Amino acid sequence: MGGLSIGELARRTGVHIETIRYFEKIGMLDAPDRTPGGHRVFDDGHLRTLKFIKRARELGFAPTEVRTLLDLDGPAEACCDEVRAVAVHHLEEVRRKIDDLTRLERHLAATVERCSGGHVPDCAVIDMLETGRP
Repeated sequence: MGGLSIGELARRTGVHIETIRYFEKIGMLDAPDRTPGGHRVFDDGHLRTLKFIKRARELGFAPTEVRTLLDLDGPAEACCDEVRAVAVHHLEEVRRKIDDLTRLERHLAATVERCSGGHVPDCAVIDMLETGRP
Protein backbone atom coordinates (compact mmCIF):
# COMPACT_ATOMS: atom_id res chain seq x y z
CA MET A 1 0.00 0.00 0.00
CA GLY A 2 1.57 3.33 -1.09
CA GLY A 3 0.99 6.76 0.36
CA LEU A 4 2.29 8.91 3.14
CA SER A 5 2.81 8.02 6.77
CA ILE A 6 1.58 10.49 9.35
CA GLY A 7 5.20 11.47 10.02
CA GLU A 8 5.83 12.18 6.35
CA LEU A 9 2.59 14.16 6.10
CA ALA A 10 3.66 16.18 9.13
CA ARG A 11 7.08 16.83 7.62
CA ARG A 12 5.68 17.92 4.25
CA THR A 13 3.11 20.28 5.76
CA GLY A 14 4.82 21.54 8.90
CA VAL A 15 1.80 20.43 10.94
CA HIS A 16 2.41 18.48 14.14
CA ILE A 17 1.34 14.84 14.22
CA GLU A 18 -0.99 15.52 17.15
CA THR A 19 -2.69 18.29 15.16
CA ILE A 20 -3.18 15.98 12.18
CA ARG A 21 -4.83 13.44 14.47
CA TYR A 22 -7.00 16.19 15.95
CA PHE A 23 -8.12 17.40 12.49
CA GLU A 24 -9.00 13.82 11.63
CA LYS A 25 -10.88 13.36 14.93
CA ILE A 26 -13.04 16.48 14.44
CA GLY A 27 -13.71 15.65 10.79
CA MET A 28 -11.74 18.41 9.11
CA LEU A 29 -9.43 15.84 7.54
CA ASP A 30 -10.91 12.65 6.09
CA ALA A 31 -9.92 9.45 7.82
CA PRO A 32 -7.13 7.81 5.84
CA ASP A 33 -6.88 4.20 4.83
CA ARG A 34 -4.95 1.99 7.20
CA THR A 35 -2.39 -0.70 6.72
CA PRO A 36 -3.14 -4.22 7.98
CA GLY A 37 -1.07 -3.20 11.02
CA GLY A 38 -3.35 -0.20 11.68
CA HIS A 39 -0.99 2.58 10.51
CA ARG A 40 -2.57 5.54 8.76
CA VAL A 41 -1.77 5.92 5.06
CA PHE A 42 -2.45 9.40 3.69
CA ASP A 43 -2.75 10.35 0.03
CA ASP A 44 -2.27 13.51 -2.03
CA GLY A 45 -5.81 14.64 -1.20
CA HIS A 46 -4.97 14.61 2.50
CA LEU A 47 -1.77 16.53 1.77
CA ARG A 48 -3.65 19.19 -0.20
CA THR A 49 -6.41 19.51 2.40
CA LEU A 50 -3.96 19.77 5.28
CA LYS A 51 -1.94 22.47 3.50
CA PHE A 52 -5.21 24.29 2.83
CA ILE A 53 -6.23 24.12 6.50
CA LYS A 54 -2.81 25.29 7.66
CA ARG A 55 -2.71 28.25 5.28
CA ALA A 56 -6.27 29.28 6.12
CA ARG A 57 -5.42 29.23 9.83
CA GLU A 58 -2.23 31.26 9.16
CA LEU A 59 -4.45 33.86 7.47
CA GLY A 60 -6.57 34.02 10.60
CA PHE A 61 -9.62 32.13 9.39
CA ALA A 62 -11.47 30.73 12.40
CA PRO A 63 -11.87 26.95 12.64
CA THR A 64 -15.58 27.34 11.83
CA GLU A 65 -14.72 29.32 8.69
CA VAL A 66 -12.18 26.69 7.62
CA ARG A 67 -14.78 23.99 8.17
CA THR A 68 -17.27 25.99 6.08
CA LEU A 69 -14.73 26.24 3.27
CA LEU A 70 -14.04 22.52 3.48
CA ASP A 71 -17.78 21.79 3.51
CA LEU A 72 -18.00 23.69 0.21
CA ASP A 73 -16.01 20.74 -1.19
CA GLY A 74 -12.62 22.04 -0.14
CA PRO A 75 -9.81 23.35 -2.27
CA ALA A 76 -10.57 21.13 -5.26
CA GLU A 77 -14.27 21.81 -5.90
CA ALA A 78 -15.45 24.90 -3.97
CA CYS A 79 -17.30 27.55 -5.98
CA CYS A 80 -15.70 30.98 -5.97
CA ASP A 81 -18.90 32.85 -5.08
CA GLU A 82 -19.42 30.79 -1.93
CA VAL A 83 -15.77 31.04 -0.92
CA ARG A 84 -15.83 34.80 -1.55
CA ALA A 85 -18.72 35.22 0.88
CA VAL A 86 -16.70 33.53 3.63
CA ALA A 87 -13.63 35.60 2.75
CA VAL A 88 -15.62 38.87 2.78
CA HIS A 89 -16.92 38.05 6.26
CA HIS A 90 -13.38 37.25 7.41
CA LEU A 91 -12.06 40.49 5.89
CA GLU A 92 -14.69 42.45 7.82
CA GLU A 93 -13.54 40.75 11.03
CA VAL A 94 -9.88 41.53 10.24
CA ARG A 95 -10.73 45.18 9.65
CA ARG A 96 -12.70 45.32 12.93
CA LYS A 97 -9.71 43.88 14.78
CA ILE A 98 -7.40 46.41 13.13
CA ASP A 99 -9.73 49.23 14.25
CA ASP A 100 -9.76 47.81 17.79
CA LEU A 101 -5.97 47.51 17.82
CA THR A 102 -5.57 51.05 16.47
CA ARG A 103 -7.75 52.41 19.31
CA LEU A 104 -5.78 50.32 21.81
CA GLU A 105 -2.49 51.61 20.41
CA ARG A 106 -3.60 55.26 20.72
CA HIS A 107 -4.88 54.68 24.26
CA LEU A 108 -1.70 52.94 25.38
CA ALA A 109 0.59 55.45 23.63
CA ALA A 110 -1.19 58.38 25.31
CA THR A 111 -0.90 56.69 28.69
CA VAL A 112 2.79 55.87 28.26
CA GLU A 113 3.41 59.46 27.15
CA ARG A 114 1.96 60.71 30.47
CA CYS A 115 4.06 58.28 32.47
CA SER A 116 7.14 59.91 33.98
CA GLY A 117 9.09 56.69 34.04
CA GLY A 118 10.60 57.79 37.32
CA HIS A 119 10.99 55.70 40.42
CA VAL A 120 7.83 57.15 41.99
CA PRO A 121 4.53 55.60 43.09
CA ASP A 122 2.44 57.91 40.85
CA CYS A 123 2.24 56.10 37.51
CA ALA A 124 -0.15 56.76 34.63
CA VAL A 125 0.16 53.18 33.39
CA ILE A 126 -0.77 51.73 36.80
CA ASP A 127 -3.70 54.17 37.03
CA MET A 128 -4.92 53.13 33.57
CA LEU A 129 -4.63 49.43 34.43
CA GLU A 130 -6.50 49.88 37.72
CA THR A 131 -9.26 52.19 36.50
CA GLY A 132 -9.51 51.43 32.79
CA ARG A 133 -9.31 55.17 32.04
CA PRO A 134 -6.45 56.88 30.23
